[in-house]
Amino acid sequence: MAAFDNEEEAGPMKIGDLNQYSRQINVVVKVISKTDVREVVTRTDETKHKVCEALVADDTGAIYLTLWDEAVDSVQEDQILSVKNAYMNTFKGSMRMNIGRYGSYDVLEEAPWEDVNLDNNLSAKQVEYDGGNRGGGGFGGRSGGGRRY
Repeated sequence: MAAFDNEEEAGPMKIGDLNQYSRQINVVVKVISKTDVREVVTRTDETKHKVCEALVADDTGAIYLTLWDEAVDSVQEDQILSVKNAYMNTFKGSMRMNIGRYGSYDVLEEAPWEDVNLDNNLSAKQVEYDGGNRGGGGFGGRSGGGRRY
């Protein structure tokens, strides 16, 4: 069974095609590495959450995927993930992909490509926040970016 049997004819997206305004992202990625786990407190209700970032890649590029709470422990290096309904935001001028409350991921047995492309790291490219309501602003808050609680 393919990872995206019920998807549109175009199939899954590729990391190399994403931009800071991308939404409803369906992509297959390999987890390359994870950062140290840190604790953050939401501005809205002051609850504590675990967060870390995983460098993920496909055959067209790489990007940091922000992992929250349970995903911090369940997502492991070298796993192949089918990410569904993710979105992009910016954090400190750098693009990040987020699964958010409406997205999901599944662990796959194998990748649909042989090698990953780490040279095209979208998170390494600085982006300008244009002041619009399209997703900048970092973690939390009501600016359109980060985890929505």
